[in-house]
Amino acid sequence: MSMEYQKILAKYADTPGGMLEAFHAIQEELSFLPEEAIIEASKVFGQPAIEAYGVAGFYSMFSTEPRGENIIRICESAPCHIAGASRVVASLEKELGISMGEITADGKFSLEFTQCVGQCQATPVITINGKPFYDVSPEAIPDILAEFR
Repeated sequence: MSMEYQKILAKYADTPGGMLEAFHAIQEELSFLPEEAIIEASKVFGQPAIEAYGVAGFYSMFSTEPRGENIIRICESAPCHIAGASRVVASLEKELGISMGEITADGKFSLEFTQCVGQCQATPVITINGKPFYDVSPEAIPDILAEFR
């Protein structure tokens, strides 16, 4: 694992704002930001470790915990909640056999909450690896997940 993130950090070392781009690339490769990659980034970019942790922690798209291959995020804003997001959550949990915040045993799926994804006209909304699904009903979950299995 270390070689992968070290190569990525080196690629962005001379890029203005490169830490953010490197973190995106590392997460794309590993599905999360390992602690050792954050510490190494602070050295590569000449920043205190607290700054690198600040970048990793500030943006909701970054995770410092291992995640599944397919990251399912459901909006927990008021419009989605009112539109039945809790029923969609229950359907996701039942279909995958995990609870919010967990990873399936095969490492294929993670379930996470997120804040508004800016699609309040089509609630509830879920994203899988950033791809949005609108007006999601509990009944639609098996078909949506089939695309990623």
